[in-house]
Amino acid sequence: MTDTPESPKRRQYAPDFLTELFRNPLDPGYADAAARRAKEGPRTGWRGASARGLALTTLVLVGFLFAIAYRQTMAEEPARGKARAALVDQIRTRQDVAEGLEQRAAALRAEVNALREANLEGGTAERLRNLEALTGLADVEGDGVTVTVADGDAHVDVVTGGSKKVSKVLDRDLQDIANALWATGAEAIAINGERLTATSTIRAAGEAILVDFAPVTSPYEVTAIGPDDLKDRFEETGTASLFRALVDKYGMKFQVDDRDDLKLPAAAGGDLEHAYRSPEPTPPATGTGTPATSGTGTPTPTTPTSPEGD
Repeated sequence: MTDTPESPKRRQYAPDFLTELFRNPLDPGYADAAARRAKEGPRTGWRGASARGLALTTLVLVGFLFAIAYRQTMAEEPARGKARAALVDQIRTRQDVAEGLEQRAAALRAEVNALREANLEGGTAERLRNLEALTGLADVEGDGVTVTVADGDAHVDVVTGGSKKVSKVLDRDLQDIANALWATGAEAIAINGERLTATSTIRAAGEAILVDFAPVTSPYEVTAIGPDDLKDRFEETGTASLFRALVDKYGMKFQVDDRDDLKLPAAAGGDLEHAYRSPEPTPPATGTGTPATSGTGTPTPTTPTSPEGD
């Protein structure tokens, strides 16, 4: 179909639509309207008055709606402020209560330890203290290392202007560091002051990282107590090599330092669920020889049998 003088000329689009759009940004309809206005002149009479009246009415109506919306927003603002202030006060009150309970628990724990020391024999008490230190239920002191990792600088998108961290420390990164330290001889480990035990979990919850139930933030300090060559042994692991590569490629922070006189706190909340009394050797019966022992050398108690006929 060809264009005729009677029909308006339609816009022809090239295969490259974006190029054509930037080359001719004005739609032909606007050009036709401008030509018609230049030919006929501005509207006069009732048509012009009605157009101006309609525009004025529209502006007044829009302004009225904006005024109502603003008034409602300002009327609801005091209620929102009061609710926010009440929530803040409630959070602070609960934090104060939690801190008081933690202090009370620490005092009771110290009282229990004192009573235990007074009632247990020296060898048994010493063995119990060693077991608590190994399981993370007691404070420990000693020399070791501190592994510090932190998020890299934020990457700014030149198109959108938004920032995004492409070098963010993840929960599995802290897991790898802790496992590497355990494997190289660490005896006690804490992450930002949160002591690790055999049942500790390091997991992500949204944008936060939780050690057990305590949130930790960047920079992360993984502190470990262990042998004198713990730093050298950790530096030779694949985990340390991986983080050095991440530093070079993404700008993450990674540093390993020797530390003296480290103090790691006890883990919080070691609930006792099961307890067993240590087995005592059963004295041998007359004429039966020595008691049988298990593979570890611990005497295996025998169960007495009832005489026949009972």
